[in-house]
Amino acid sequence: MLPTVRRTWAPRGQTPVLHHRTRSHKKVSTIGAITISPHRRRCGLYLHWHPDQNITSEHIVAFLRDLLRHLRGPVIVVWDRLNAHRSRRVHSCLGVYDRLTLEWFPPYAPELNPVEYLWSHLKYHRTANHGLFELEDLYDQARHEAEDIAANQPLLRSFIRASRLPMGLKK
Repeated sequence: MLPTVRRTWAPRGQTPVLHHRTRSHKKVSTIGAITISPHRRRCGLYLHWHPDQNITSEHIVAFLRDLLRHLRGPVIVVWDRLNAHRSRRVHSCLGVYDRLTLEWFPPYAPELNPVEYLWSHLKYHRTANHGLFELEDLYDQARHEAEDIAANQPLLRSFIRASRLPMGLKK
């Protein structure tokens, strides 16, 4: 739970101090998707939180199931080549959910993935410089910041535009 430290400001002569614990390997893992409505008017943010866990194929399948429960019509998921994404268990979902299509980003191309811009913004802007001592506090802080991001349509659109994918978003 080492905090991400970013440049900050302080009154002259008063060096800011960020207290934190060392040697803690606790973390909050998250699965996320940024969605675009069929008419390109709205973006959505869907997240599954897994405090102090690694993401497994079971988590991915549960996320896809919940995503399909919230979205109507055909759903195309474009994602990176994480091992959990490529598992047999995940690909078995394709047979169960006929309106789900999986597409892949090219290898080693995180700049094409809008969710990578979300993670960067969440980690390096929204939760930076917080010396949180408890896993629950980190989880609460990250969820609160993600809720703010989810409500901000221009910010969600900026993640998609930054990826330079040809999505044809309306202004």
